[in-house]
Amino acid sequence: MKNFIPIILSFLILSCSKGYNPAVVSARKEASDIGIEIMKKGGNAFDAMVAVHLALAVTYPIAGNIGGGGFVVYHTSNGESGSLDFREKAPGNAFKNMYLDENGGVIEGMSTLGGAAVGVPGSIAGIFEIHSKFGSLPIQDLFQPSINLAKNGFVVTEKQENALKDKLQDFINVNGKESLFSKNYKQGDTLKNLQLSITLDKIAKNGSKAFYEGDIAKMIVDEVQESGGIMTVEDLKNYNSVWRDPIKFEYKGLEVISMSLPSSGGILLGQLLKAIEGYDIEKLGHNSVESIQLMVEAERRAYADRSFYMGDPDFSKLPVYELMDDEYVKKRMESFSWEKATTSSEVSHGEVKVTEESDQTTHYSIIDGNGNSVSVTTTLNTNYGSKVFVEKGGFFLNNEMDDFSSKPGHPNSFGLLGSEANSVEANKRMLSSMTPTIVLKDNKPSLIVGTPGGSTIITSVFQIILNIYEFNMSMQEAVNAPRFHHQWLPDVVIIEEGGIDSVKDSILRSKNYLVISLPIKVDGPGMSARSSIGKVDAIFIDENGKVSIGADPRGDDHGSVLK
Repeated sequence: MKNFIPIILSFLILSCSKGYNPAVVSARKEASDIGIEIMKKGGNAFDAMVAVHLALAVTYPIAGNIGGGGFVVYHTSNGESGSLDFREKAPGNAFKNMYLDENGGVIEGMSTLGGAAVGVPGSIAGIFEIHSKFGSLPIQDLFQPSINLAKNGFVVTEKQENALKDKLQDFINVNGKESLFSKNYKQGDTLKNLQLSITLDKIAKNGSKAFYEGDIAKMIVDEVQESGGIMTVEDLKNYNSVWRDPIKFEYKGLEVISMSLPSSGGILLGQLLKAIEGYDIEKLGHNSVESIQLMVEAERRAYADRSFYMGDPDFSKLPVYELMDDEYVKKRMESFSWEKATTSSEVSHGEVKVTEESDQTTHYSIIDGNGNSVSVTTTLNTNYGSKVFVEKGGFFLNNEMDDFSSKPGHPNSFGLLGSEANSVEANKRMLSSMTPTIVLKDNKPSLIVGTPGGSTIITSVFQIILNIYEFNMSMQEAVNAPRFHHQWLPDVVIIEEGGIDSVKDSILRSKNYLVISLPIKVDGPGMSARSSIGKVDAIFIDENGKVSIGADPRGDDHGSVLK
């Protein structure tokens, strides 16, 4: 991708007793600055997480949210690692064939637009759960900056103007012409959301129950049901986030900590890194024909496994570490040849024995002065989710029901296929691609990373790790570098503009790889029109404890470091 302009980073001054410079990288400057201010006032990384999450709900409504969900992966200063699943759930009246017509066909748009697409939101439960366990400042202090921001407004950017304009007709169709977002906002406009400021103030004063019970819950249910959904007040009241054991594995002496099911991110990341570990990828070179070929073939096999094996672990006995087993991964790669592509029609899922044991998303990374590290990915699913706007509450609701398999073998919005393991069931969590990840080196935080991007999330995180540890890039260089993606089906290699030259393109095509260079102007089967892959927000800590950040210039992303 050409014409990358380095992000101007704001540097504030603070002395840090433990040698770490607190840092926040997120999709909006306002959110990153608020996170920094919280830590400047004595808050830790978890306090900053709550404040950043809420600020993104105000300033980045395309994905930042209180009407969606996500995942947290963390590593504390005392060496404890863990994760919290605040993924949305299917309503209690959901059922397997709810998106099929009388002939068994998928009803177009039902799982993506309007009330039937909405899963029970988890974000508010998630931030209160994190604060209860790790927070140090009063919760109201963490809400107040975003209450002020919603009341006083934020400035619309050029990219935001384009995104709002793109979905304007959907907003009007779902919410009417008088809705807050059913207007033409332009770059430089100040967008005020008074109803959201009132909603956040109620939650700050009365806790998460103010969202899941009472007036706000009724607002949500009324909007959902009026636009064709089946959510009830009981669904909201019964929602819970879940503490889960994260995925942990080693790669060349590094310890990688990532998200477990119902996110496929950690498992696939482990598969991908283990599949290439035996090769000298540094010698092959960044975005060389050989490194692209090796990584694409690993991706092809991993995504085939994703489509068959993965779903909500609370509903099925699903393989986890079996899919990252060294012998299993080695066997999966036996058919790989340098001479030509292994077409996806030749690749199915692998055979394992099951043992007893989220395009528009947003990610933010945080580290505090003591080394507490937080990696959070949160989403409404596609841009502005279901487009259902809770007018009296000031927020959008997700369309995460599309992340279930409406019908086994039928692709979702990101072209991903699913099986029975990810079929719709009442109170079930839908499969995700979100991959919030922390890499440790010598038992200390080394990389905090994640990205939005739907099905491309996992491969983007995969490439960032390699850019840092194999190709020796700086943090910002690693984020800026052109990326590519393959997901088994459709059988295409998508490469960002500037990722490869015409010679490499010809060589790949001669080996039967179908290469598509971004931007994609027109939607294709299983693909969305897009101009880039992911918007990575990451923090790197070198062996001397020096903190550097990478804020993705593909968006309005911004990082702040205290020094």
